[in-house]
Amino acid sequence: MSLYFFRISTGRYSGAADQPYEFEDRAAAWNEMTEVCANLLGGIARSLKPNAEWCMELLDENKKPVFRISLVGESAGCKAS
Repeated sequence: MSLYFFRISTGRYSGAADQPYEFEDRAAAWNEMTEVCANLLGGIARSLKPNAEWCMELLDENKKPVFRISLVGESAGCKAS
């Protein structure tokens, strides 16, 4: 079993969990991360501003990134019809 931490970044805010989570392996950690993101993304997407980013990272026991999921709102110069 390995220890992992979650970190969420949005705008100028970034914070990592103080308590580690224990997963059997990286695949199990990835599965949990995607499930957590799926539960959060609806609310995050509704409040995301143009040119803003939301990011969740899974960190190893040394708090080095292992996986990252990002949601980015970009102004791409598209014109509404």
